[in-house]
Amino acid sequence: MDQNPQSDKLCLGVESAFELLSRKWTGLIIHTLVGGEKHFCDIEKALPSLSARVLSLRMKELEDSGLVRRVVSEGPPVRVTYGLTAKGESMKPVIQSIEVWARQWAAVP
Repeated sequence: MDQNPQSDKLCLGVESAFELLSRKWTGLIIHTLVGGEKHFCDIEKALPSLSARVLSLRMKELEDSGLVRRVVSEGPPVRVTYGLTAKGESMKPVIQSIEVWARQWAAVP
């Protein structure tokens, strides 16, 4: 049976996307940034169970993947702001659809 190279590439792309988005906290961080640019401390406040160390790691991963941009404002004090890139912004409909689905089907009792 012949393998379709295009199909193989698509599967690898989908697998890569799911691998990134399935990391703990990643989806919630993106969901938080859908609302607009945030400072590190604002993301921490929005996700209080997330440690600063893990948040820092996830932000670096999202930045490396091209979904999030990091902007450093010279101080004093130096402030770091995170926002979605165009690539990250393109995920808004997906994130919003998950939110709609969750409200309907994943309601907490």
